[in-house]
Amino acid sequence: MRILLRVLGLLVADLLSTLTFFLALALFENLYAATILAIGVGVVQVVVLRLGGRAVASMQWLSLVLVVVLGGATLFTQNLAIVKFKPSIIYLALGGVMLQRGWMARYVPPEILDELEAGALTSWGYAWAALMILIAVTNLALALKASTTAWAWFASIGANAAQAGLAMVQYLVLRRRVRTSRAAKLDQSPTS
Repeated sequence: MRILLRVLGLLVADLLSTLTFFLALALFENLYAATILAIGVGVVQVVVLRLGGRAVASMQWLSLVLVVVLGGATLFTQNLAIVKFKPSIIYLALGGVMLQRGWMARYVPPEILDELEAGALTSWGYAWAALMILIAVTNLALALKASTTAWAWFASIGANAAQAGLAMVQYLVLRRRVRTSRAAKLDQSPTS
């Protein structure tokens, strides 16, 4: 449970401005207020981290850049098409960052990292990148061809369900690998 809470905390920190946007949009039902609030939260988060002497993770930088640039485009153009296309841009950018070797190590406690074979996290990182790209392409197709209702369903429910599904599969597979590794080490240890 402690590991899960740590990972969730890191994810919330990395996506704080994006989460703020969706929460504010749900509460206020005002695209512009939600956009301004998300930009403000993203900027404040990075400033606080930097002033505190802490590093800003690549996902946090990406989140800030996307919320400022794409949020600014939303505010400037006031165009629904931009709102529909934004998730594709975001997911493509996330997929690109996730192609970076070793990005997942930040989310895995050191004691678990020691139990996994070298390429395990790299493979999962690429699986996440592929999912982000697939979501981006699906969003783009729906934004162009489907009704706004169908697009909104996918953007809010479908994309998140796909990510939750991959997270669950990854958790179960890695948990099994760690348990197998630990059991093998116990079997090899000398008994007194």
